[in-house]
Amino acid sequence: MRAFRPFVLLMALWAVLASAQAPGAAPPAIPEVSVFYYPWYGTPARDGGWIHWTKPGTTSFASNYFPARGLYSSSDTRVVRAQMREIAAAGIQEVVSSWWGSGSREDLRLPLVIAAARSAGVAVAAHLEPYPGRDVLSVQSDLEHLQALGIRRVFVYHPFDISNDDWAALRASIRGVQLFAETGFAGRAAAAHFDGIYTYDVLSWGGGDFDRICKAAHKLRLLCLPSVGPGFEALRATGDKHVKPRRDGRTYDSMWKGAIHADPDGVTITSYNEWHEGTQIEPARATPAGNAAKLSVASYNGAYGAHGKAAQRAYLDRTRFWVRAFVRSQRPEEQLPG
Repeated sequence: MRAFRPFVLLMALWAVLASAQAPGAAPPAIPEVSVFYYPWYGTPARDGGWIHWTKPGTTSFASNYFPARGLYSSSDTRVVRAQMREIAAAGIQEVVSSWWGSGSREDLRLPLVIAAARSAGVAVAAHLEPYPGRDVLSVQSDLEHLQALGIRRVFVYHPFDISNDDWAALRASIRGVQLFAETGFAGRAAAAHFDGIYTYDVLSWGGGDFDRICKAAHKLRLLCLPSVGPGFEALRATGDKHVKPRRDGRTYDSMWKGAIHADPDGVTITSYNEWHEGTQIEPARATPAGNAAKLSVASYNGAYGAHGKAAQRAYLDRTRFWVRAFVRSQRPEEQLPG
């Protein structure tokens, strides 16, 4: 990791420069990789109960995978700092932190995420989620609040719960922040005056879709940040029977190849730690520890030929490979540190 540090610092500098883009600015020439991050986990010892680790109203574990660091609290400073160092070491430049409105648990934890990320040389954006009562007026207040915390890039999930006209009016009154719409349809994002689009959903969208999506976005002068991910599996959390198998890493590789081929303005990763949907690249272990030892879970064994402890970090390590490949594709004249 020590030898990799110059590359991490370079990535952080690029992220700062990219985040300074004004709304409506031309697509930045500097590549950027972002990862969706969830600060919503809790434990009885730190938070008074299991939060997001179990299905609501039950004691049933809510993931098909088990984190290598155990069931952690996102309010634990040591955990969040370690996660941000992990993200930085993978070459990722920006964390997009899930945010559910002012006063939410995720809002209260955002300063911790920002401090830990900055310490690791990683920028922070917000993932504006569809919290109850979200409307154009609450979003205006949200953006002002987030800007006060230093957030200049906001990714809006399910953006079209708010009308295009309301988004356009909001953009006329809010300056100094980039807004990205979660959609594969550039025309609608352009009509709503967004700066760019991202796809997030790795189940519905694949690497073969990204070239078409980014061409449409660029034609409308929108930034295109397609979302890559290792797979999808949410049966234990939600009962959803749809699965996008990881195929020992081939799914992740395929999505990265499709994203790079699409000549995007950045790449977003779904996700660092959305354990409910099985999209996480955070290290996972094959055998749960403690009281969960008898729980049967999936693992990363076999991913990229790795097994046992080496497999726990397989997707983080592969992310570093693909981040470097993306940077080279955008700036082939530069020789990055090894």
